[in-house]
Amino acid sequence: MHPAILIFDAFLAVHVVAGAIGLVTFWLPVVGRKGSESHKRWGRVFARCIMTAGLCAMGMSLLSLGWPLETHPKMTDAALVQALFGWMMLYLAILTVSLVWHGLKAVELKADHQAHRRWFPVLLQASVIVAALNCAIRGFLIGQPLMMGIAVIGVASAVTNLWFIATPAPWRMQYLIEHFKALVGAGISVYTAFFAFGAVRLHPKSAFDPLLWATPCTIGLSIIIWHWWKAQKVKRQQADRIRQRDAAALGT
Repeated sequence: MHPAILIFDAFLAVHVVAGAIGLVTFWLPVVGRKGSESHKRWGRVFARCIMTAGLCAMGMSLLSLGWPLETHPKMTDAALVQALFGWMMLYLAILTVSLVWHGLKAVELKADHQAHRRWFPVLLQASVIVAALNCAIRGFLIGQPLMMGIAVIGVASAVTNLWFIATPAPWRMQYLIEHFKALVGAGISVYTAFFAFGAVRLHPKSAFDPLLWATPCTIGLSIIIWHWWKAQKVKRQQADRIRQRDAAALGT
């Protein structure tokens, strides 16, 4: 047996176990009471599992690029394997790891915003942009618009994260918004990978089925938008209270 297959299978085994736990535990902090011990505990479990799955996915993607048909013996199209399990998996893995990192650090470093500007967080977001653009180019070369479309998500994610990093003094609630947005985004990425990469192993013709790609993204974005709206409502209420207090002070 080729050594690449043994290494790939080892990565795959850890990836599947960690990813499966992450898929389940994703919902516990999402629907649970925010800030509770249960929320924090299950959030840490989710983050560690998804970080592990993402790092294993990076390893599998590099092996798929080097030995496409050896690592995917049921498939016969080397170019498709390299595009889907190589470049796109590498991009999604980097995106997922960056989202988990950003989401955790958003709350850990809320008292030290300057720490977000260290070299590693900035380099991580830049890596997402490079990987996304590469995925789009590879998709263009093989005529797969979905690879180009999904790259937009990574660029948008990295740019908004960098915007937050560059903001001199973010609103206090913005740290929680970034935390939630990034970790839900990681959940979207994991469910997308589960449907897309899992489906292609069982049914290769479903590799670029738009429904498989759109469903997790639609649900995840709906969750993010809902919680963003709630945060904006809190912000407006706080602004109204400050205006009322100031008006009362001027009246006296």
